[in-house]
Amino acid sequence: MTDISAIESAGRQARAAGREIAGSSGAQRTDAILRIAAGLRENVKPILDANALDLEAGRAKGLEASFIDRLALDASRVDAMARAVEEIAAQADPVGALESEIIRPNGLRVGRQRIPLGVVAVIYEARPNVTSDAAALALRSGNAIILKGGSDARHSNRAIGDVVTAAVQSAGLPGATVQVLTAVDRDDIRALLKLEDDIDVVIPRGGEALIRFVSAESRIPVIKHYKGVCHVYVDAAADVQMALRIIENGKVQRPSVCNSVETVLVHGDIADEVVPALGALLGERGVTIHGCERTQQLYPGAVPATEDDWHAEYLSLDVAVRVVDDIGQAIAHIHAYGSDHTEAIISGSLHATQRFRAEVQSSCVMVNASTRFADGGQLGLGAEIGISTSRLHAYGPMGAEGLTTTRFVVIGDGHIRE
Repeated sequence: MTDISAIESAGRQARAAGREIAGSSGAQRTDAILRIAAGLRENVKPILDANALDLEAGRAKGLEASFIDRLALDASRVDAMARAVEEIAAQADPVGALESEIIRPNGLRVGRQRIPLGVVAVIYEARPNVTSDAAALALRSGNAIILKGGSDARHSNRAIGDVVTAAVQSAGLPGATVQVLTAVDRDDIRALLKLEDDIDVVIPRGGEALIRFVSAESRIPVIKHYKGVCHVYVDAAADVQMALRIIENGKVQRPSVCNSVETVLVHGDIADEVVPALGALLGERGVTIHGCERTQQLYPGAVPATEDDWHAEYLSLDVAVRVVDDIGQAIAHIHAYGSDHTEAIISGSLHATQRFRAEVQSSCVMVNASTRFADGGQLGLGAEIGISTSRLHAYGPMGAEGLTTTRFVVIGDGHIRE
């Protein structure tokens, strides 16, 4: 049963903590972040013990393998979490930086200064690493944060949250700077989403159903992406072996994540070479190819693609393959079926890659590189708070700077407006 008073109290405490942390020094926040990393390394066993409880319950419930993969932790993943936190600690402090200062004809100095958003709420599902990533990014950017993880990861999130709280308090910052809510009632989320006076932005991370629920229920601005229907276009001027390596990496390395390849588009001029080789390669890796008619002719192991396949975010060992007439048709397909997440072109043609970059408006565009690089850690952000496909405030993977905004700072010398 939802305890509305507890949710409202969390919001008020976060607002108060947000005001205090916004005025803290970058060095103090760096200290807190490094203490989180150290705490993760010192508490590997209790974190893995808690995660084992979640995995046992998830398997008993019959959760999908892709969900279990996102939920699971081991020593190497905990170490990766600590390293991501340390990368965030090493980043330049974005808070207070003065940008784009100009001097007006009347002598006024006009600049834009980075400031925290205030209070951020993150609502997420199966990934326990979000707890430490989001906490570190909030600290780096001077924000307070409320973390509401899914019920399937509640033991893991509680264990990681205990590490974070201890680190924040030992660094002399308010304990309410980072709050991890572990209640499991969906009405808790509804209550949280009504706190527009205390929370400045909501970031949902999870499946499309969760994100649509949050978007529909929230009174607070939402930064979101519904799904990742990521495309790879193999151009006529592509290096075929490069294309095969990139597609294999994008589909097979970790198919359960939102930056995995879901659709491959192949230029008709090289389809006779690419499609059979791709089918054989992915077939050996257990991937089912959902192909257009031409794909089925060139690779008889393909199953017929339906209209739903072009929209699909499989998150599994499935991929849709379509042979296109030219780059224009490939771009038109992406416009029709893409989700503004990540698209890649494989080509040795400068003209083709420039056209693709100009006309494809997704949040990440890769040229001769795997879609798997659409990740905050891989792009130098240390970690990401989420991926925005809404084109408002931030677009693509969001790191610490994405959790700040800019305000005008005007410096005069007794100036008055005539």
